[in-house]
Amino acid sequence: MVLVHAPEAEKVFVEQGCGEKRHAVMANDFVIVGPKNDPAGLVTVGSATESLKLIQQSRSLFVSRGDDSGTHKKELGLWQSAGIKPSGEWYREAGQGMGKVLQMAGEMDAYTITDRATWLAYKAKSPLRIVYEGDMVLQNPYSIIAVTANKYPDINHGGASALIDWITGLDAQRLIADFKIENTQLFKPTAKKSVNNQQASTQK
Repeated sequence: MVLVHAPEAEKVFVEQGCGEKRHAVMANDFVIVGPKNDPAGLVTVGSATESLKLIQQSRSLFVSRGDDSGTHKKELGLWQSAGIKPSGEWYREAGQGMGKVLQMAGEMDAYTITDRATWLAYKAKSPLRIVYEGDMVLQNPYSIIAVTANKYPDINHGGASALIDWITGLDAQRLIADFKIENTQLFKPTAKKSVNNQQASTQK
């Protein structure tokens, strides 16, 4: 079983017969954080791709996770949408997790892309700030997928199915909705049985 946030890779995983079905679980979003003085001027732009163009044009330091994670895949997709192949002294690949990358970016006065939940957990000890947010392309959906039993017969398929049923059920979806840092909700529940979807159904 995998709990992931890389939609395109998830589709390939299922299409290749490695996973059975994608189940929506929750979502948050990505934000771009950077130095408080924002040398690239990201606060003035209207899209995530324009933000990246300004970083590249100004040769402002940018720290990439560089670890083939869901966040890294999202970052690479944004560079591609901006028509940029990032390289050079200004672009640093860390090969590290999000917490370490935020630490490195803070020490280097650099920009980086992070999911909002991790940022909320680390922002109190970071000299950085959010310099761009809100573009719909920065949405960050999470799915859960059971690995295909026929292809991998030694897995605990029953346990995976039980966990999927639980995490997409109403009780777990309520736990996700109620999980907060500094009174800020970290994730929006998105399963069909979620609180949000139930409320939407009753309003029809």
